[in-house]
Amino acid sequence: MAVEEAIDYVKLGKELEEQEVESPGGVATAQVYGQLLAIYLLQNDMPNAKFLWKKEHTRERGFNLVGQAYSSISGEQLSVFVGLPVTEAVEVVVARGWEADAQTRMIMPKKTKLLQEVCIPTEQQMARLTDFVSFLEN
Repeated sequence: MAVEEAIDYVKLGKELEEQEVESPGGVATAQVYGQLLAIYLLQNDMPNAKFLWKKEHTRERGFNLVGQAYSSISGEQLSVFVGLPVTEAVEVVVARGWEADAQTRMIMPKKTKLLQEVCIPTEQQMARLTDFVSFLEN
């Protein structure tokens, strides 16, 4: 019967953080990020888990901004902008329906419609607030 070694999660977390920092372009693989997030959650290190998780939202926002601002962009520029290796960035945009030309290494984003927030004038907001407060008082 073999005795299993106890896993040192603190040491493993430090090693994963080093891998993230030392990775090409400062962008680690999805596997490293997944493992690092799991370690943070296991250690109940919510601030670091939150910041690591927010990187993904920032990346998604970057893709949306590129889709709105560019008619074409090089794979290298896109990878720098969204913080992914070139191959992963190209895979993501192709999955989104964007066109990628392997010969020119250019990516043609597909324009997406963004939901626009309805802006209510200040006077209408004040009127609604007044009506609501008077309703609560009566």
